[in-house]
Amino acid sequence: MASVNPLGRRLAIVALLFLAAVCLPRPAIAATPDSPLKQGDFAGLVGIGHGRTIYLECHGQGGPTVILEAGLRSRSDFWSERTEETPPGPTVLPGVAETTRVCTIDRPGTTLGPTEFSRSSPVPMPRTAADAVADLHAVLKAARVPGPYVLVGHSTGGLIVRLYAATYPREVVGMVLVDALSEFLQGPLDPAQIAVYDELNNGPLEGVEYPDLEQILFRPSFAEMRRAERRHPLPDIPLSVISRGLPLPLPEGLPAGLSTPVVERAWRRSQDKLAELAPDAIHVIARGSSHYIMFSQPRLIIGQVDRVVRVLRRAR
Repeated sequence: MASVNPLGRRLAIVALLFLAAVCLPRPAIAATPDSPLKQGDFAGLVGIGHGRTIYLECHGQGGPTVILEAGLRSRSDFWSERTEETPPGPTVLPGVAETTRVCTIDRPGTTLGPTEFSRSSPVPMPRTAADAVADLHAVLKAARVPGPYVLVGHSTGGLIVRLYAATYPREVVGMVLVDALSEFLQGPLDPAQIAVYDELNNGPLEGVEYPDLEQILFRPSFAEMRRAERRHPLPDIPLSVISRGLPLPLPEGLPAGLSTPVVERAWRRSQDKLAELAPDAIHVIARGSSHYIMFSQPRLIIGQVDRVVRVLRRAR
């Protein structure tokens, strides 16, 4: 019998219920890094106060520092793991580390399969994107991760990094959005459809017994993003938007008329809106990928991160 790939099982679960699919201190507790550590690299737990710790992993040298933010319920390993569809060559985290410093975290409640849970302290759920922003800012400050940052966010992680940029605009100099969730789904999807979409994404995962499983509520997070964007619109920074070229199939018979064609139309419109956030933004379609572009086309993400980093280095 063929062995079961835990990450493959994770993705099968996600395909049904995760529809949106988003100088360092010594670690307090030893942790297993996603990629082999070299001199100057770090992987471990960083205290952020109130008895909480966040798992942080950093590789590579140089600046600006790239921060990778994974999607809803996705552990930081999603940037460095392989699946059957991953082509030869580096995955995203080690690929970016070849040219600059790159860091990623486990948000509380994230997973890498049915039994591999977040290495960060659990917190009460549900949360919103603003809570995730506060955690990211706290760990970067506590660990003295040098800024300014290029933020890279997949799915719900894309919403989080945009909110981070609007909350701490002086800390962010570039951005790459990877099939990112956004408030621009509201409108193309009516309120009833958004409610169903939110509830399905944040519901339980079949086969995952994890009481601390992440829930980041979409509707209040969208409201947070709109308020923050009004105060601090995204400045003219290098921006790449990478969008899926293949649909993410949904189950049939969903409430409120939610279906694959309906969501795909809304998703494409929302991706176009994201690409309008900066005047010189690059919009790239990952034609061979559905939602999890980091697995099927990691070189595409690495290339766009490298583009943003090179633009910033030339401007120094």
